[in-house]
Amino acid sequence: MTAAVGDKFPEVTLTYVPYDAHADPNACGRPVPLKSSKDFANKKVVIVGVPGAFTPTCSETHVPGFIEKLSELKSKGVDEVLIYSITDAFVMYGWSKVVGGADKGIKFVGDANGELATKLGLSQDLSSMGFGQLRSKRFALVIDDLVLKYVGVESGPDVSSSSAEAVLKSL
Repeated sequence: MTAAVGDKFPEVTLTYVPYDAHADPNACGRPVPLKSSKDFANKKVVIVGVPGAFTPTCSETHVPGFIEKLSELKSKGVDEVLIYSITDAFVMYGWSKVVGGADKGIKFVGDANGELATKLGLSQDLSSMGFGQLRSKRFALVIDDLVLKYVGVESGPDVSSSSAEAVLKSL
């Protein structure tokens, strides 16, 4: 089953490393849990799912679009933007330092076991491409007080229905 507009967002715990401009550039802070039932309640949250941190499309096209359009998203009532991948919070923090965005308040969240993507039906096997068996599909979600209001999932390598522009049009 794939997530659909109107579905209740599942209970999951993701992790992220908070951005600290004064932190040692060669180390990460401690991961912090992000619990959907608590941290997404009464908020409008955009979650951008990517197959892999540091990958070309994710780093060059998908995530930069959300960084560039962050103020527009906020002006349309978005409280938080999260970049999500099936990996650990340390990798996501390292990637955030390379592509930017964390310094502007975007959280780069990890889900090492793929709990969220699996519960939403948005996981895929990319072992034939050298990624490992469990990866996230490329997607964008708009969650408003724990209810899915927009679900944009890519069927191929393009960034269209999961782009910042598509999310902005849905708001």
